[in-house]
Amino acid sequence: MAALSALTALAVLPLAGCATGHPDPADRAAPTPSSASRSAPASPPTSAAPHSGARAPDRPASPPYRRWGLAAPLAPAPGTPDRPPAPRAAGPGLPPVVDRVPTRDRVVFLTYDDGAEKDPRFVDMVRELRLPVSMFLTDSVVGPGYGHFARLRTVGATVQNHTLDHTALRGLPYAGQRAEICGQQDKLKQRFGVRPTLFRPPYGVYDTTTLRAAADCGISAVVLWRASMQIHDLRYAVGDRLRPGDIVLACFRGPDQLKGTTLTQMTTRLLRRVQEQGLTVGRLEDYL
Repeated sequence: MAALSALTALAVLPLAGCATGHPDPADRAAPTPSSASRSAPASPPTSAAPHSGARAPDRPASPPYRRWGLAAPLAPAPGTPDRPPAPRAAGPGLPPVVDRVPTRDRVVFLTYDDGAEKDPRFVDMVRELRLPVSMFLTDSVVGPGYGHFARLRTVGATVQNHTLDHTALRGLPYAGQRAEICGQQDKLKQRFGVRPTLFRPPYGVYDTTTLRAAADCGISAVVLWRASMQIHDLRYAVGDRLRPGDIVLACFRGPDQLKGTTLTQMTTRLLRRVQEQGLTVGRLEDYL
């Protein structure tokens, strides 16, 4: 991505943060019948109780994609990713800022922010669908719940940096920005044994000082997004559909913040949109 487009990316991005716990205003309207019908994963049918003394016939287990409300399995991402050259840095000594990856593979990338919702069913979903997701965690939001994200990591999710306290960084002095980014680097290294290489600034806002602090904390790329997951659909920063290489923002939110919708239901809707547009899900770290 060119340096100019990187530094002006905020002009087209929805400045949405996850840690506030409030759904996007676009999701406060009542769902249409068509969206309501897509809201919950399909459940396997329940058989009637057998007659006394009779043995119920064995039923084949539903495939994972049906258990999670999908009409077809997710297509696998290419075994050898079409990885582009390293994105152009935003300036000398600064990391690049990316909201999509220019790849010919028909993949998009799912990223989940903060860590407020710790739904064990989401762990099952990631495992059963072999869903590659990147988690951008905020220490003050995760609180004592790092064990949940450790379980997600054991089933294939990756851990990245979203600051200590979810503070809007733009305009803060270097020392404060560095403390937010490097402090979370240290926390995640302590918890998981690895230091993240990717960083997402809270609310998508940053300045050159943010990029300098991120570089000094060992960050190789600052990650924004091209689309964000809402309760009933996607909101696009550019255009009206997903394109190969787009990065999608989602949030670890639960029913209290989503008007009764669960994280797994929201993810099912997102995956349906991905499939409807002829795409599948790739692992962001395989392409950056």
